[in-house]
Amino acid sequence: MLYFVLQKGISMFNRKPSKGIDFLIKSKKIGQSPEDVASFLRNTAGLNATMIGDYLGERDEFPIKVMHAYVDALNFEGIDFGEAIRYYLRGFRLPGEAQKIDRVMEKFAERYCKCNPNSFTSADTAYVLAYSVIMLNTDAHNMMVKDKMSRSDFIRNNRGIDDGKDLPEVYLSTLYDQIVKNEIKMSADSSVPQNKQPSSVMKLLGLDNIINLVNWKQAEDKALGANDLLIKNIQEKFKAKSAKSESVFYVITDTTILQFMMEVCWAPMMAAFSMTLDQCDDKAATSQCLQGFRYAVHVTSVMCMQTQRDAFVTSVAKFTYLHCVADMKQKNVDAVKAIISIAIEDGDYLQEAWEHVLTCLSRFEHLHLLGEGAPTDASFLTVPLVDSEEKTQKSSTNTASKRTNALQNPAVMAAVRGGSYDSTTAKNNASALVTPDQINNFISNINLLDQIGIFELNHIFAHSQRLNSNAIVTFVEALCKVAITELQSPTDPRIFCLTKIVEIAHYNMNRIRLVWSRIWKVLSDFFVSVGSSENLSVAIFVMDSLRQLAMKFLEREELANYNFQNEFLRPFAVVMQKSNASEVRELVVRCVSQMVLSRVNNIKSGWKSVFTVFTAAAADDRKSIVLLAFETMEKIVRDYFPYITETETTTFTDCVKCLITFTSSKFSSDASLNAIAFLRFCAVKLAEEGFVCHDKDTDHQSNNLDSSEGNAIVHKDDHVYFWVPLLAGLARLTTDTRPTIRKGAVEVLFDILKDHGELFSQSFWTNIFGSVIYPLFNSEICTPNGQSDSTEDGSWNFETKTVAVKCLVDLYVTFFDVMRPELTRVTSVVTSFIRSAYRQSASIGMSVFQRLTEGLASKLSKDEWKEILLCFKESAAHTLVVFDKIVKMMQNIEIPERNESYSEAEKYSDPDIEDEEEANMETSSYAIVKMKNHMSLQLLIVQGIVKLYETHRRSFCAEHMGIILEMLSAITSHASEVSSESALHIKFHKACSLLEISEPAVIHFENESYQSYLKLLQALLHDNPSLSREMNIESQIMLVSVKILRKYLNCAGQEPSKDASCKDPVVHWALPLSAAKKEELSARTPLVLHVMRLLGGLERECFRRNLPLLFPLLANLVRCEHSSREVQVALYDVFQSSIGPIISV
Repeated sequence: MLYFVLQKGISMFNRKPSKGIDFLIKSKKIGQSPEDVASFLRNTAGLNATMIGDYLGERDEFPIKVMHAYVDALNFEGIDFGEAIRYYLRGFRLPGEAQKIDRVMEKFAERYCKCNPNSFTSADTAYVLAYSVIMLNTDAHNMMVKDKMSRSDFIRNNRGIDDGKDLPEVYLSTLYDQIVKNEIKMSADSSVPQNKQPSSVMKLLGLDNIINLVNWKQAEDKALGANDLLIKNIQEKFKAKSAKSESVFYVITDTTILQFMMEVCWAPMMAAFSMTLDQCDDKAATSQCLQGFRYAVHVTSVMCMQTQRDAFVTSVAKFTYLHCVADMKQKNVDAVKAIISIAIEDGDYLQEAWEHVLTCLSRFEHLHLLGEGAPTDASFLTVPLVDSEEKTQKSSTNTASKRTNALQNPAVMAAVRGGSYDSTTAKNNASALVTPDQINNFISNINLLDQIGIFELNHIFAHSQRLNSNAIVTFVEALCKVAITELQSPTDPRIFCLTKIVEIAHYNMNRIRLVWSRIWKVLSDFFVSVGSSENLSVAIFVMDSLRQLAMKFLEREELANYNFQNEFLRPFAVVMQKSNASEVRELVVRCVSQMVLSRVNNIKSGWKSVFTVFTAAAADDRKSIVLLAFETMEKIVRDYFPYITETETTTFTDCVKCLITFTSSKFSSDASLNAIAFLRFCAVKLAEEGFVCHDKDTDHQSNNLDSSEGNAIVHKDDHVYFWVPLLAGLARLTTDTRPTIRKGAVEVLFDILKDHGELFSQSFWTNIFGSVIYPLFNSEICTPNGQSDSTEDGSWNFETKTVAVKCLVDLYVTFFDVMRPELTRVTSVVTSFIRSAYRQSASIGMSVFQRLTEGLASKLSKDEWKEILLCFKESAAHTLVVFDKIVKMMQNIEIPERNESYSEAEKYSDPDIEDEEEANMETSSYAIVKMKNHMSLQLLIVQGIVKLYETHRRSFCAEHMGIILEMLSAITSHASEVSSESALHIKFHKACSLLEISEPAVIHFENESYQSYLKLLQALLHDNPSLSREMNIESQIMLVSVKILRKYLNCAGQEPSKDASCKDPVVHWALPLSAAKKEELSARTPLVLHVMRLLGGLERECFRRNLPLLFPLLANLVRCEHSSREVQVALYDVFQSSIGPIISV
């Protein structure tokens, strides 16, 4: 029983698919979901392949969902395009209706691009190429096609289909060979007799409706070619029969013979028709002539005889006398009727001749309006629209009165005077007189035109939806040309053809995408051209017309990866960028805003044009436009964010670019800051929607981070393409000239990373650090007063980087477990502030360095501590190199010998010497300032080292302490060397005296360095005896102490005894010290006192071991005549507390 129910459903489906599906669902043989029905169609035996194709192409909602489910279940990943089509068409036959074919192929292109995201620029390319492949298959394997398409023809036919670019010729050649050698065959259908009706092969394949869908003129070109064999055969027959007297009538079945007959007789025919029609007013004669014109146009059109066809059409158009109404007669009205008939009956073949036909229709409509007494289009195309509406409302309703008043209209006077057929408008010669007879003839002839109703004109445009694919394109091209002629008229601009453009766009909008794309390419260029017109009223009217079309078009759903919405809305973007009229730009923003708010559910690729418009608006010089666009952007981001992220990833990139442009607004700081806030909001929404960056395609991510603005199609799962544009955009804002924007951008950037970092993989973090964060610190770090950058940029560069480095450390500490490999680079960024050689920068660098080490202290391994300390050591060493350069700079300067101050220099010295001395003093001033700055910097580093030890001493091993002590030793040694340069001190003294500034506190610098060094050594000796023994800290303390004592004795003029065993007493004379030496000795006293206290605090055994080294120095201190009382007291304490007990023992 169940089997028979299923068979009944299959039988019903093969007769009427929708009824069969309904029966099977109600019988519960298949599920109600589109996926269940799609599975049934794909896997059930006995279904008619033609009926499957017909059902999948239906436009009803449920069959469309079934078709989508059917195609989405197919996997084309990694399959060649030709093979994908072959596999796709195995399950069904293409339906016979063009619209159904279009829907089926459109979905195939979308699915193929989803499975192979890097195959084409967009699904539009795959869509067009699919049609081309099917056309090639039909051409190559249809026995009815004699002249086959060549490889070069196939390549030429597919030029420019990849978003304006050509696909590789090698790719197209390979595809061509695949199709030609291996025919695409669809599923066998038992209901179709395969061995009969060879003339309907194309129909059997389901491909007969495709021939006219693609813009190939190959068929036409072949028809135009002369059939040489046929001509030769006919000539031979005529020659053979020429000697015979009898006449034989030959029935010709090949219509090509008509072409040769028309080529011979068309000129005499036209002359006969034209002369008779021109000279004769007889109704019967003129009717026959016009009938002859109509037939001649038909034959020449069908035979593709373009020159002859255009000649006949032009002749009929001239005989309408619409360009000279005062001379019009009944036969001319009949000529107008003939033009209308030609347009309806032969529209598929008129091609360029459409321009003549539409020109006649335009002139007829113009005369009709004049006859009605209605206001001309010029009345509101040359004045504000509001005034025009008021005048229209106040116009009289009396027809006779209208016509009387209309005679005063300049447009009517121009029509009465008339002009030549070729003139686009009637001559407007003010000096030409209009006679009463002309006026009377005009009025009576206007009444003659009442024989033709305006509805007959409208029928032509409504009939346009029946034109074939090529004809509708040429029709639109001609209509646009006539419309531009109307609108550009200097005296009488009109909008008849413009309104008809909107109408025919509505009529033909449901054509298949392939044809509609060609139509819209023509219309798009037209709207851009006219929308940028200098005539404000015309431009506004055109853009409003485009808005109506867009609203209608956006009712249609667009599949993923297609680009047609973007192409449709492109005129808005182009006009927004090109128009000089603020009114037009404001209208564009309003139109786009209305479309977004009312059609947001259907917008897909159109977002690109939307954001292009708003980006241009954000940079507009009119405040109202900026605020209007931002108001819509605010609503888009707040309320419609999911619609942005569900399309291509480049859409979100465009959104970010738009918001960034708003941050540059010069009209509203609130809008700028709100734009940054919306960037933060975008990150929140991305996180809420689960845009997590996985490690599934690390290499792919890495290769594309720097090309986030490209148009490559990527998988939705590649969420890196959403986060990177957002973060990179914020990074660019950190270089803005406004402090609030810079600071806000830095804070929001790092807040986003910190708040949503758990969503990111390690590879994504690595790429973000490399492409977004590290570049923030690439340029030199300056201070607000830094001399490396005298401009204002130095200040904001420093301020921005100060905020950024603090945020960086907090971020890195938070996500250290994931970002552990970046430790060296992060530390390098932090220590770069120390290397900047400015105390304020170094202070910040040390502070941030401490925050980094404190935050990571418990997580760092020994090797990682070593990396940090080595990086710190490298930065400290760099500052010493700079210090040496400053010292050498000062050593190379010649300080002038003058008693008076530099500010009171003599006025009558040699100018050259004066200039050289002035330059030397400027250099000295710079060197002294830099010297003071570097000494402060060195002390800051020393303090940082000591604090680093105090905080993390339990984490340090011998290797770590070795690095730390090497840093301190290098700084103290350097300080000692500088302080020992007596010549340098003299120069400092001279220069500072002349410049009237204080001298660098070199001795203080040395004292502070040594004291910190000794404190650290002493602390290490006390805190970790085992480590101290391992590193021989006691020996280091002794060496530093000896060095300090010797330097003090040298300063006091007390040379240490070289031979302690000398028994002969030596007489020492106490020579007086200079003031400078006394000052130096006094400055060194605190350091000596520190050494004394350190020695006095040593353990007895330690002191005993080092007594042989220390005792000679202590003895010399005893007999030092110039040492201070504090030193003598400290020395006494050392003897009493340390040496005394040893001696007594």
